[in-house]
Amino acid sequence: MRAVIVVMDSVGIGGAPDAARYGDEGANTIGHIAEACAAGLADGRGRAGPLHLPHLVALGLGDACRLAAGRCPPGLTRNAGADAQFGCASERSPGKDTPSGHWEIGGVPVPFEWSYFPHTVPTFPPDLIAAFCKEAGLPGVLGNCHASGTEIIARLGDEHIRTGLPICYTSADSVFQIAAHEETFGLDRLYQICIIARRLLDPLNIGRVIARPFIGDAPGNFRRTAHRRDFAVPPPEDTIFDAAQSDRRSIISIGKIDDIFAHRGTGRNFKGDGNDALFTAMLTGLKELADGGLLFANFIDFDSLYGHRRDVPGYARALEDFDARLPELLNMIEKDDLLIITADHGCDPTWPGTDHTRECVPILAVNGRTTGPIGLRDGFADIGATVARHLDLAPTQHGLAF
Repeated sequence: MRAVIVVMDSVGIGGAPDAARYGDEGANTIGHIAEACAAGLADGRGRAGPLHLPHLVALGLGDACRLAAGRCPPGLTRNAGADAQFGCASERSPGKDTPSGHWEIGGVPVPFEWSYFPHTVPTFPPDLIAAFCKEAGLPGVLGNCHASGTEIIARLGDEHIRTGLPICYTSADSVFQIAAHEETFGLDRLYQICIIARRLLDPLNIGRVIARPFIGDAPGNFRRTAHRRDFAVPPPEDTIFDAAQSDRRSIISIGKIDDIFAHRGTGRNFKGDGNDALFTAMLTGLKELADGGLLFANFIDFDSLYGHRRDVPGYARALEDFDARLPELLNMIEKDDLLIITADHGCDPTWPGTDHTRECVPILAVNGRTTGPIGLRDGFADIGATVARHLDLAPTQHGLAF
C-alpha cells in the first residue's frame, strides 16, 4: 500500500471560479492547446494533428475538463468506461504560484497573501540590494527588473560574464531570481548568495529565491541548466510529508518537490534534467518505495519550457510525450496503491503575458478499486486528505477525502 502524487506543473483545465479576479477568466491551458491542435497546429518537428493523449483520456482527463470548463476539449473524449476516479479542483490559496499549489495539494492551503515586487525599474528596494551586495561581497547587480528568464539571460549574459555581476530579476510570482553562469561565476557561489538573499527577503514575505544557473558563451547559445534550486519559505503548517515522516514512512520526492517544501520531511530526492529524465527518476524511486510509503513528483517542463514561453506546439508535444510513458507508471501501480495525477495551477500558452493562469486542475485517481466521478472539489487539499486516509496517516487539518 503506497501513495504516489504526480504534479503535471501548470496543466490547468479551465478557469477557476475566481479567475476573473486574477484577469484569467477564459484561460484554459489544456482546452486551448487541444483546440489549436485540432485546428491544424504543427511544430515542424513531426508533431501534428489533434492532441493525442489516449492514456490520460482513459483515466478521465476529458471528463475532468468538462467538469471544470463545461466542455470536453477536441480529441479528449473517452470512448469507454473510465479507468480511474476523475474530477477537478479549484484552489483556495489566494495565488497561482508553485508553492501555494503544492502546499495545498499536500494538505495546507496558504492562509495569507504573498508580497510581490512592483513593475518599476529598478524594481527591488535599494536597501535590499545594498544589504545583499554587502553581505555577498558584490559591487552590484544587473537586471533589477521584471523579466523573462530566457530573455534577460540573452540580453545581459555577456555583461554578466564580463563583469561578474549576477543578474537579479523577478516575475509576476513572489520570487527573487538570480541568474549566473555556472562556470565563470560558479554554481556553489550562486547557491551561497541565494541563501543570503533568502534570509534578507524573509521579512518581506517573498515566497522563493530561485537560483537560475546557465551555460554558454554567447547570447545565441546561453542555456539554463538543470541545476536550478528554489529556496522557499517552509509551509505554515504540517503537510502530508510531516505526517509521513512522523510515522517513519518511506518518502521519496522527485524533481523540485524538496525545494518547494523547504526540504521538510521530503525524504530522498531524485533529480532529472527535463520531464523524460524525471519520469525515469520517478520509476526508479517507485521501485525503491517501501510499503506504506509516499512518493511526490513534479514535472516542470510543461510550465518552464512551454507555458511561460507561450510555446503551444511544444506544450502539446510535451503532453503527448508524458502520456506515451504513462503505461510504464500504471504498470507499476499495484491494486492497493493510490496514484493521483494532478496539477498546481495553469499556464495557458495562448493567454496574454507570461504569467501563470488561475485555473482548476485535474484529479485522476487510480487505486485499483474505484472508478467514476468525484466532482468539482473545493480546494486542492482534498488530495492530501485522501492520501493521508489511504496511508492511514494522521488526518490533515484541511480538505475532505474522496
